[in-house]
Amino acid sequence: MSFTLRVNGEQFTLNIDRTTPLLWAIRDHVGYKSAKFGCGVGICGSCTVEVNGMAVRSCSIAAGDVEGFDIVTIEGLSPDGSHPIQRAWVEEQVPQCGYCQPGMIMAVSALLRANASPSDADISDQITNICRCGTYVRIRRAIHRAAELTRAELE
Repeated sequence: MSFTLRVNGEQFTLNIDRTTPLLWAIRDHVGYKSAKFGCGVGICGSCTVEVNGMAVRSCSIAAGDVEGFDIVTIEGLSPDGSHPIQRAWVEEQVPQCGYCQPGMIMAVSALLRANASPSDADISDQITNICRCGTYVRIRRAIHRAAELTRAELE
């Protein structure tokens, strides 16, 4: 039985099992490749996307459960890298291998939507994605810079 997902503002009708993890629906059937498989149990965060503005680990939620919701991947955040978070990531030289970065950026996007001026404690509490390269100091700086850039754009 088919169902429809709205990803990055586009509608996609999928003829797959509704219990297929959202990650595989997005990657294999919709075609957006930024969300990555990491742990498969929702711990590492490599697969993080936004669902109705909330950070969601797409490996551990069924695609059919988010029918009718707005799903955003990093491709929908900004295809050209001009989003304030992406600019801050570059300015602070966050990525090393880059594998976890799309999920990390999507988690930060949800955080900044809910809290425009997060403290270090807020960041530690809300951003639980794992970076195997260990660039956490740069990630924290980039989150603060992205918050500044976002506030500046709104003024």
